Amino acid sequence: MAGVLLLANPESKAWEFATKVHEHIISKYYGNTNLNEFPLEPLEIKYFRNKEFKPHVPKNIRRKEVYFIHDSSLDPSYWWVQLLLIKDMLLSASAERLSFVLPNLLWSRQDRKDQPHVPISARAVAESISQNLRNHSRIITMDLHAAQVQGFYNESIPLDNLHSFPVMASYFIENHPQDLENLVVVSPDAGGVTRARAFLHQLIQKTSDKYSSENYSLAIINKLRLGTGEIEVLKLAGEVEGKTALLIDDIIDSGYTLCEASDLLKEKGAKKVIGYGTHGLFTEGYDHIFKSLDSVITSNTMPINDSRVEVIPVDNLFAEAIYRDYKGLSISELF
Repeated sequence: MAGVLLLANPESKAWEFATKVHEHIISKYYGNTNLNEFPLEPLEIKYFRNKEFKPHVPKNIRRKEVYFIHDSSLDPSYWWVQLLLIKDMLLSASAERLSFVLPNLLWSRQDRKDQPHVPISARAVAESISQNLRNHSRIITMDLHAAQVQGFYNESIPLDNLHSFPVMASYFIENHPQDLENLVVVSPDAGGVTRARAFLHQLIQKTSDKYSSENYSLAIINKLRLGTGEIEVLKLAGEVEGKTALLIDDIIDSGYTLCEASDLLKEKGAKKVIGYGTHGLFTEGYDHIFKSLDSVITSNTMPINDSRVEVIPVDNLFAEAIYRDYKGLSISELF
């Protein structure tokens, strides 16, 4: 191969994320001495008057290894079409290997048929993305909504699902030490129990010198979803009275799930409720969330527009994963 490069659109909200990824790789592995060893190159998007568009890379990418960092804040349909056209462009330009860095993998929330006559959207998108990709291509993302989505991708296209919980645990220990004394980690639904346990495991490991595992506990909120965007909390399994409750989720969409969960926890005696979701969409704004929760934490896989939200940078983790993939090193060692 003739080299490697990062690729992102300077006009998109992914550019800042890509710049931080690039800075980490260069400063850690190249000593800021040679930016050409692992360059960040711009992708151009030219629009037609009817809103069709044409991607273009000015740089020669023939036989190069390309890591394209996509913008997860785009409209999902536009995100999908743009990704397919960029894939076609890069293959036509004779890139040797393509890796898609998708901080938040869109279209992954419908991973099964939950009623008759509906698509399995995650599978349909996975098939379209992985089709015609050559061997050794890769997808790098973070905290999938459901781990089984990985199985929808072509067997020759590995998907690395990075975990934010080690970074979140370290952040929480450093920035919320007062909340560690009597903490209960809460899953807002039964499907998120594995996620909550994974975070709790990280927290126990990182604070073993100060606290025993008995200092922390786990609680689960069971809920019945009555319809799209409507939930009814039915039951809390676990003890929260007098404790700080930390709600753990993968996505904060409208935020109403967290609000309903927070209201229930406070009714049951929780003295404080903090919410964490890896991907902060905040589709209904922020004010209603802060009426229910005392603090809200998310990562920078999505752009955040409210200073009240605590944002954890995960670009360094993506940078490490990209570099390790490029060098053929283990990614699982990061966790």
